[in-house]
Amino acid sequence: MTKAACICVLPNLHGVGGPVSFRARLGAGLAARGVMQVDDPHDPALDAILMIGGTSRIGDLLTAKRNGVRIVQRLNGMNWIHRKRFTGVRHFLKSEWNNRLLALIRGRIADHVVYQSQFARTWWQTVHGSTRASHEVIYNGVDLNVFTPEGEGERPKDFIRLLLVEAHLGGGNEPGLENALALAAQLARRVTQPVELMVVGEVPSGLRASMHMPTGVRVNWAGVVPRDQIPRVDRSAHLLFSADLNAACPNSVIEALACGLPVVSFATGALPELLAGGAGQVAPYGSNYWKLEPPVVEPLADAAQEVLRHQEDYRAAARKRAEEYFGLDLMTEKYLKALVG
Repeated sequence: MTKAACICVLPNLHGVGGPVSFRARLGAGLAARGVMQVDDPHDPALDAILMIGGTSRIGDLLTAKRNGVRIVQRLNGMNWIHRKRFTGVRHFLKSEWNNRLLALIRGRIADHVVYQSQFARTWWQTVHGSTRASHEVIYNGVDLNVFTPEGEGERPKDFIRLLLVEAHLGGGNEPGLENALALAAQLARRVTQPVELMVVGEVPSGLRASMHMPTGVRVNWAGVVPRDQIPRVDRSAHLLFSADLNAACPNSVIEALACGLPVVSFATGALPELLAGGAGQVAPYGSNYWKLEPPVVEPLADAAQEVLRHQEDYRAAARKRAEEYFGLDLMTEKYLKALVG
């Protein structure tokens, strides 16, 4: 009888955010395929360790590697905003430390590196060069039977809902909220219906109080929404604005596409490759986003209007894109092959 593969996923993540969602989804996909999952990197039955980013448990990784355990590292991008604007001394030091850990594991320990997008791979290879480890791109995936255009959640008919979904809007991510408000303001001046900006995620109360609320825009502070309610929220919107600059492969984007929700964003990070095939629209940023200079919002509003004018075409293309590239089964099979062959 063939021995079931045994995998350890590190670190053990809790809370909200993309890595937490990824671990839960991959764990369910591996379990459905009979893969054993353990928390102990010293387990004698272990075949492979999947690193979600990095860990300070370098000694455990080295011991496992000496014992013939395959080390696979999953990488998105690098921490960079802390170098462009003050986010606090503690946040700065933590970000720099995490970058060093990621680079150390990638360059010296990993047997195989999985990048979340072509953009993420190019970024790492540009900054830190190539590695001896083999590598590939595997996009994140979602359960296409859960994230689907069918189900609860209906687009309002008497106003336009622009959706922003981020786990945390603080600690340097404030420009994302500022840009969402600016886009909503532009749309409000261009369309005949009222515009609502629905913000899903953790927003510090101080940040909310400091934001300038544009005229003609209603802001719906929805807070942290349970994961199982995200499909309903996605189905209730006309557009998703992806606010994260230089994102590797945001879960909020592929979840929206799977629900048939078109996405608009600036042409930064992986968004141009994710939104190919008419799944949404990207617009030039108009200034140096690596320096967090203010964007030019008008082309983004043009893109949003284009999607609004042809909603059904874009919604169909969004779902098709998700079915072709962002299914959970496809992602799980690729990770399983990367881990144990």
